[in-house]
Amino acid sequence: MKAIVLKKFGGPDSFELQEVAVPEAGAGELLVRVLATAINPLDYQIRRGDYPAYVPLPAVIGHDVSGVVEKVGPGVADFAVGDEVFYTPQIFGPKGGSYAQYNVVAEALVTRKPANLTHEEAASTTLVGGTAWEALVTRARLHPAESVLIHGGAGGVGSIAIQLAKAMGATVFTTCKAGDLAFVRELGADHAIDFTSQDYVQEIAGLTGKKGVNVVFDTIGGTTLSQSPHVLSDGGRVVSIVDLATPQNLVAAWGVNAEYHFVFTRQNRGKLLALKTLLESGRIRPIIGATFSLDQIPQAHTVLERREVDGKPFHGKVAISVA
Repeated sequence: MKAIVLKKFGGPDSFELQEVAVPEAGAGELLVRVLATAINPLDYQIRRGDYPAYVPLPAVIGHDVSGVVEKVGPGVADFAVGDEVFYTPQIFGPKGGSYAQYNVVAEALVTRKPANLTHEEAASTTLVGGTAWEALVTRARLHPAESVLIHGGAGGVGSIAIQLAKAMGATVFTTCKAGDLAFVRELGADHAIDFTSQDYVQEIAGLTGKKGVNVVFDTIGGTTLSQSPHVLSDGGRVVSIVDLATPQNLVAAWGVNAEYHFVFTRQNRGKLLALKTLLESGRIRPIIGATFSLDQIPQAHTVLERREVDGKPFHGKVAISVA
């Protein structure tokens, strides 16, 4: 099979298209013919060498799959050859990632593909959707009639998080660049703040009558952790999916009894089943900013890191058509 292999840590030229053996499905596993995958910030973080202890080289990485079951291993009960499925492979797992024509996965991680989505659309929702679900539902325990500030609402995770929070009945505030304001409002954001020209702490204070929001969801990093207490209501929750580059002073969190969660999302079928329902009902829709072929993954990484296609900004995910 064809696979994009990471041969060294570094820039997008660290990948090489190779012919490698098709993996074998063991007990409780599926062999899936990958029809589409997608690119995530985690992918280029791995590529540049942020997690060398977890990724022995050479490696096939990638964290989104939409495809068709090719074979089932002994003990598989819920799937058959020909089923259309979508899932996130085990992150840092031993079975390899999605930058290939085939992938082996544990049955417990797999869900049937939403019937109304293309494979490219389905592959664009698995990791970001699972991350948004774990952040807002599992960790933040966001309730209807509560409010949430989502940092980076125009990104892959942020664009799904806005839609998920609205589907949950929350009031959504989000930060983004000026050129993305209309886009995030279209997704359902009640209040959009241009972080390049506005102080979001002051804006939240004015919009909430100084009450603050119940939840802050951080997808971009920076000083978000230290600033969050200044926009939180008492007993508010902060959820971050961003590595901490430098220590931050969280003393202000004491004043509002803030609760902090740091999320590295875990894969399971339950989250995908819930997302599948929302996707099939149209309450969440995939956002694809650009589509490439398997052999164009180096270019796709460049696009995601620069956040632009042909010099123009894009929204949502970078999808890869493998078929």
